[in-house]
Amino acid sequence: MLTKKQLDLLEFIHKRVQRDGVPPSFDEMKEALDLRSKSGIHRLITALEERGFIRRLAHRARALEIVKLPDAMMNKTGFTPRVIDGDKPDSIPTAALHVDNGAVELPMMGRIAAGVPIEAISEVSHNVSVPQSMVGAGDHYALEVKGDSMIDAGINDGDVVVIRETSVADNGDIVVALVEGHEATLKRFRRNAGSIALEAANPAYETRVFRDDQVKVQGRLVGLIRTY
Repeated sequence: MLTKKQLDLLEFIHKRVQRDGVPPSFDEMKEALDLRSKSGIHRLITALEERGFIRRLAHRARALEIVKLPDAMMNKTGFTPRVIDGDKPDSIPTAALHVDNGAVELPMMGRIAAGVPIEAISEVSHNVSVPQSMVGAGDHYALEVKGDSMIDAGINDGDVVVIRETSVADNGDIVVALVEGHEATLKRFRRNAGSIALEAANPAYETRVFRDDQVKVQGRLVGLIRTY
């Protein structure tokens, strides 16, 4: 039987992976559970692993697989096991992605900056296959990540992100943002009193703040694919 904190953490990880396609950082877990240090998160993860709810993948510090959910959460959310991987490999091949049955083809629109913004994405370079379960209603496209400003959100240089087309976003969403009509970047979205902040998930990068008329949301992150 899980404690309330263990259940809260498991539910938080599950919801964030379902929403963003990538795991929350340890700092986000700590904040969500109102803990004073990340050591408390480590203890909770260890307890969940010992009880068979999650599995840590060897030699990768923040790579977890949700193995099962308690019956109460299963009834509320449904569940398909998936890997949440926050570690950065030494090298990531750029070969085409191959996905098994239940795949859909999405246009690869080029590269998106997870760092200093690059020129806006405008042309389809090729198609990639992604799991059907990763996409829902609406139009989707894929982008290759360039840069390391989102590594604490589990998004590494060379990853492929799956984006649902939308022009609106909630605070905390990871979005494709078009800045001043010609620069595209992948960042966490925050709106506040007429301004929009585009937050990195890497302390080496500063948050950039713009007037709300300078930023247009072009999509929201719904999934991530990594090749090795």
